[in-house]
Amino acid sequence: MRTLTGVGSTPLSGAGTARWHRPETALTLPDRPDPSAVDADAELARFESARDEAREAIRRARDRAAERVGEEEAAVFDAHEQFLDDPELVGDVEDAIGDGTAAEHAVHDRFAAAIEQFEGLDGPMAERADDLRDVRDRLLRALLNADELTDLADLPDGTVLLAERLTPSDTAELDPDSVAGIATVAGGRTAHAAIIARSLSIPAVVGVGEPLRDVADGADLLIDGDAGRVVVDPDPETRTAAGGGEAPAVTERVATADGRPIEVAANVGSEAELAPAADRGADGIGLFRTEFLFLDREAPPDEDEQYDAVTAALSAFPDDRVVVRTLDVGGDKRVPYLDLPDETNPFLGRRGIRLSLDEHRDLFETQLRALLRAAESTGGAASADGTDNADGTDNADGTDSTGGDGLAVMFPLVSRLEEVDAAVAAVESVAADLDAEGVDYAVPELGAMIETPAAAFLADRLAERLDFLSVGTNDLAQYVMAADRENDGVADYHDPLHPAVLRAIDRTASAAGDTDAWVGMCGEMAGDPALTQLLVGLGLDELSMSAVTVPAVKERVREVDTEEARALAEEALARETRDEVRELLDLDGE
Repeated sequence: MRTLTGVGSTPLSGAGTARWHRPETALTLPDRPDPSAVDADAELARFESARDEAREAIRRARDRAAERVGEEEAAVFDAHEQFLDDPELVGDVEDAIGDGTAAEHAVHDRFAAAIEQFEGLDGPMAERADDLRDVRDRLLRALLNADELTDLADLPDGTVLLAERLTPSDTAELDPDSVAGIATVAGGRTAHAAIIARSLSIPAVVGVGEPLRDVADGADLLIDGDAGRVVVDPDPETRTAAGGGEAPAVTERVATADGRPIEVAANVGSEAELAPAADRGADGIGLFRTEFLFLDREAPPDEDEQYDAVTAALSAFPDDRVVVRTLDVGGDKRVPYLDLPDETNPFLGRRGIRLSLDEHRDLFETQLRALLRAAESTGGAASADGTDNADGTDNADGTDSTGGDGLAVMFPLVSRLEEVDAAVAAVESVAADLDAEGVDYAVPELGAMIETPAAAFLADRLAERLDFLSVGTNDLAQYVMAADRENDGVADYHDPLHPAVLRAIDRTASAAGDTDAWVGMCGEMAGDPALTQLLVGLGLDELSMSAVTVPAVKERVREVDTEEARALAEEALARETRDEVRELLDLDGE
């Protein structure tokens, strides 16, 4: 028995038979032709054709990923398509072809230089090199008419897939019913391929290093994604200790060691994700992304379709809270039939609540009608027949609330108090319409996502108006650090452990502390057990995450002492750099 160590990416374990994936062997380049023998026009035409073929393949991969793991994770393929149109990359390839380089060699050379640049950087930015490899390999397969050597969608049952690294496209092809685990020589926990593996609930250990190359095809392996180890020829005791599969669900609600309750919920991006989230013991849904209802179709969903989707979520969690985010499009989420504005910087333009309160108010009101009708199905307040809520608590607009279970609704990308006031007024207007029509309804808990510095600065006033606040760490890091999360050139800035982002989270939780509003968090940060103690110390009441990490985070919550967590948070807030925060949290190995 031999143990190799790496970074646990998915906190699950699995055992099976090793199988190496070596896509580079199918992409062997021919000898370079003499520049004088190269027909530049013909090679440019080949390159353009390869770009078109790669673009179609990326779009197909995106659609598959969206269906299997949700729109949020599939968004990486939008960035891949942008690489195909990057003026610097494309221009350099075309210049090389013009100088007498064959198209496949021009692609290989230019992408190799870009990949090397990214690999020389620190943190998440270095992991973006895998995205470039993915796009490069698609172009080379098109130019070389090369097929995949391994059909990753049809691997034998019990396969433990080994690779130098896996691209997002590779990972999205995998069947979690057949793949017992993944181990890679290179890679990190925040790479896009690792995120997709977590969404597919495939045990994974990345960044094992050179020792992994010594593992032969056919070897008996255990992948322990919780401990970050790969065991060659594991004995029965080691298999048993690792659990031999997914960590057991923690179905009951949990509290810290000293008794402070923490809600551990799941992020859900499609109806197919509801049952797995419930099976893993999620305390409801902390983020129900409604965008999946609007994407990949020719027209928006009607009121009844949205009502059915939300009531399905409520039925999956009958005794828990389901937090629905109203439509959040714009930015990186394009919906062709909505004719969204073409903006120079869409992340700073018309998206989220801004669209809902303006040109797409009709869609917003239709969605609110569906949500208020769905809220009534859980025994909410202010229904058309005049019945009241059992607990007598108040909502943001003065109506009774369903409390800690039932439906809650939050508004995305809030940056002004006027937006919240207008959104609450829209809820009241829809409620009045439903009442006049004799349609049963209830007004759910209302909240706002804290994704902008403006919202963090206004958190005290928002908490006075609303029932809850939910920190969206992906966008909050983007806006606090002025770093586009789809721009690999600034990926190193996009980390929620930067002191400025931690202070924004702390400000939000502290501001709500003097009100009745609860504060949650959704995103990758919430699902990392290594950060659970810090988040409890910062004052979060709820953590929402990819369902696969719910059991591990619940177990970690049980180990946390609140006073120690607060002391840790105070120390983290006193640090001046991200590296100092990571050192404090003992994250240097990740």
